[in-house]
Amino acid sequence: MLGLAAAAPPAAPPLRAMRWLAPGVDPAVALTRRPTECLGKARDSETAYLVELGRAAFRTPLLLGGQAARAGIDCETCHRGARGNPDFDFPGVSGAPGTADVTTSVLSSHRGDGIDNPKPIPDLSGPKAALKVSQEPSSADLVGFIDGIVTQEFDGDEPPPAVLKGLAAYVRSLSPAACPATASESVTAAGALADVRRTLQAAMAAIDHGDGASAALMIASARSQLGDIDERYAGSALAAERASLERAAADLAAAQSDARRGAPTAKTDLTIWLSAENAWSRPVIAAAPASLYDPRRLVEARRGPALN
Repeated sequence: MLGLAAAAPPAAPPLRAMRWLAPGVDPAVALTRRPTECLGKARDSETAYLVELGRAAFRTPLLLGGQAARAGIDCETCHRGARGNPDFDFPGVSGAPGTADVTTSVLSSHRGDGIDNPKPIPDLSGPKAALKVSQEPSSADLVGFIDGIVTQEFDGDEPPPAVLKGLAAYVRSLSPAACPATASESVTAAGALADVRRTLQAAMAAIDHGDGASAALMIASARSQLGDIDERYAGSALAAERASLERAAADLAAAQSDARRGAPTAKTDLTIWLSAENAWSRPVIAAAPASLYDPRRLVEARRGPALN
């Protein structure tokens, strides 16, 4: 009797973000462009500091913790550019594309209600009524609302107080009036590395505020962002660029540990890292056309093995 050959398991997508794209969505569009951020100008330096903390925390899965962090999901996943995401489709969480059930036990051990009730993902740059708080929510209202999202909806650890205030400040700074003329922008290696630098500047500001816990989370966010960039540099032809990115992320580990302990060397570590960044990042940016930042290569990588 002839035996039946076991079916090969489906290949993992080259980018984790492909796992939650709705069927039929073109990754060459969805993962190489995103809505432009509608971020208004902060009214003072302290608000600007908090906004930067919140913006960086918004972009790291470590904030949410639990199953979301293990899957690589952060706030930006559902709210691309702090807007919505009509292409989002996560098994057990979404109904129609662009929806999410925030009371599902898939992501939360606190708010799972056993009812399949996915809702449209709101545009955070729209009216704040979409957040189910008052039309002009007080700082305390919004901080509590976001704290519930992190610790209840996603089972995350309690964030540092300044990070919670920062997330609220970031959301409050988003508005339709601040939207740029262009509706979308390219996702690029240069832009991603600029966000890493911006995140580390927020870490240094947190150190200046004597807030080691927030600084450590910022550094962890920067390392996570470097990991996302690294993921785009698939294939042996880009081994040198990947090595640079992995080394850069590893070099931040000491600063993260020092910040968490409140050691004064943390800021020195970050200053040294930022001064050296341009030398290794230039070749990484130059190689971006051969990476999965290129739409054509992204489509080819989805069809078969990683590019060489």
